[in-house]
Amino acid sequence: MAIKLEMLRTFRIVAEQGSLNAASSLLARTPSAVSMTLAQLEDHIGAPLFETDRKNRLTPLGQLVLEESSRATDAFARSIEAIGRHAISTAGTVRIAAVPSATVAVLPGVIAAFRRIRPDVRLEISDMDSAAVRRQVKLDAADIGILSATVGDPADGNVILQDDLGIVCRKDGPISLAAAATGTVSWTLLELEQLIANPLCHLVDHSSVQRSLAACNLEARNTTALLSFVRAGLGATVLPRSATHHQPDELAFLMPTDPTSQRQLRMIRSEDRHLGPAAEAFWDSL
Repeated sequence: MAIKLEMLRTFRIVAEQGSLNAASSLLARTPSAVSMTLAQLEDHIGAPLFETDRKNRLTPLGQLVLEESSRATDAFARSIEAIGRHAISTAGTVRIAAVPSATVAVLPGVIAAFRRIRPDVRLEISDMDSAAVRRQVKLDAADIGILSATVGDPADGNVILQDDLGIVCRKDGPISLAAAATGTVSWTLLELEQLIANPLCHLVDHSSVQRSLAACNLEARNTTALLSFVRAGLGATVLPRSATHHQPDELAFLMPTDPTSQRQLRMIRSEDRHLGPAAEAFWDSL
């Protein structure tokens, strides 16, 4: 008899629960039926998987089989979920993982346009940093990812926006007043206020930014939170110009030229999986 997925699933649950009775409750089967499935698996393998009949301690081989069973049953569960999403994706759900600035600068307009052509599709938006976006797409926890990258970065993805990075500060704060007094804007101005760090700061190649990062004791990743902190006078931060549109008059966006720094927003998708029709349509909208 060939090893079947149900055998591996049964073995995994028994091994994790540590008893036939507990496992049979989860499996909605009788203990004798569960025991028979385990016996069939051990017969096929040709060696015992448990040290005792109580099923509470694995043999070294049993530990290896548990690892492989977990991998196989998890992969099967992900495949079933993917098939289910694809089957209903004529309406369905599109999962988007995006850096916070993209949720401010890009997604509102794209979503508005997409809803006009596909009002039946549910959109789930999660904001996170670029590394987490990449992980979500790789793990099939997101259909589409939008991340930040430096201009010229060989990373994958399609560029959907390129804009300037600059200092966001209060107009009545030390940075704005110093820039007005000197008539120049430099990244060194960041050292006049506490830096509110975020991942985009690391895209700026300037020693003043690196020193400010080293001394920083406040960090946020959400654009709305960053702007709120700046408005409250807690310090200054680095953001793209597009993230500061339509902000209150008390905030200033200053773009240093020593050097000029830019970032790109890129959209990514898994190369190993096909997007469903709804996700493919949203990809095209982006």
